Amino acid sequence: MWFKNLQLYRLPAPWKLDLAALLEQLARGRFVPCGSQDPLTRGWVPPRGEELVHSVNGQWLLMLAVEQRLLPSSVVNQEVQERAGKIAAEQGYPPGRKALRELKDRVTEEFLPRAFTHRRKTPLWIDPVNGWLGVDATSLTKAEEVLEHLRQCLDEFPLALVQTQMSPTAAMADWLAGGDAPSGFTVDRDCELKSVDEEKAAVAYKRHPLGDEVADEIKAHLVAGKLPTRLALTWDDRISFVLTEKGEIKRLAFLDVLKEDVDGIENAEEIFDAELTLMTGEFARFIPALLEALGGERAAESDGAVAQPSGEASPKTADSAGDPPF
Repeated sequence: MWFKNLQLYRLPAPWKLDLAALLEQLARGRFVPCGSQDPLTRGWVPPRGEELVHSVNGQWLLMLAVEQRLLPSSVVNQEVQERAGKIAAEQGYPPGRKALRELKDRVTEEFLPRAFTHRRKTPLWIDPVNGWLGVDATSLTKAEEVLEHLRQCLDEFPLALVQTQMSPTAAMADWLAGGDAPSGFTVDRDCELKSVDEEKAAVAYKRHPLGDEVADEIKAHLVAGKLPTRLALTWDDRISFVLTEKGEIKRLAFLDVLKEDVDGIENAEEIFDAELTLMTGEFARFIPALLEALGGERAAESDGAVAQPSGEASPKTADSAGDPPF
């Protein structure tokens, strides 16, 4: 049960919602598979066992399932064209726009029940005592899909973006310019820098040591106006990850020194719980260390939705996500 990514958010610490109330409210959004005319459904499924929340040592794990019918638009359009051709041959002129729209709706309605379904699951971690919420999603947009469904289920959802004194971009630029990472961290072998002008010129180092050999080259890119958008780091020789300019934590990997603690456990349920315990225990130390490296956490106001920078609207749907959590 190791997360591969971490989109991090802030809850009140401690969060006043207890486990019983959370379970009751999550039941409003339990997962139901796609019906014959449903293009997509989403809902909560048990992460393990039968409960919608798996609780270990006061840490909560949720799982959102999304099922989608795979009906390519090219298949629908091809069928519409064929039927429109037959109609044109019969009546002597092609169908108009309204008739084509109605024809497309009919084809979609006919084909949808026969379309294959694809199901994906996204885990969500909550630390109700320390006020952390993390989504194992590759982007803020995908994380917002999970948060939006949670928002619809809960009576109150006082979630806020994590705010730090320094932006990830500024912090990464300082680390690269100074040739050293903050205390407890080491710079790894991946880095991307991108200009802020219209051309968006970019240079990337992949699996390349970022030490003395390229230090001057990187500094020259910084002086030329390129800013870091991704930087690979390792914390305490225990967790490696890539920090992005949006504050996303990607390519999260828990190193062997941690996974050795699970060796010897054979029961699948015990392995699941042991991994969750180890992971959340490391998060309890790693997250404060990362925030300290970014200048410390700033208090952020919350109005029941994800707080936005001044002058921006709160996101309501997955399509509106994209503001950095740091």
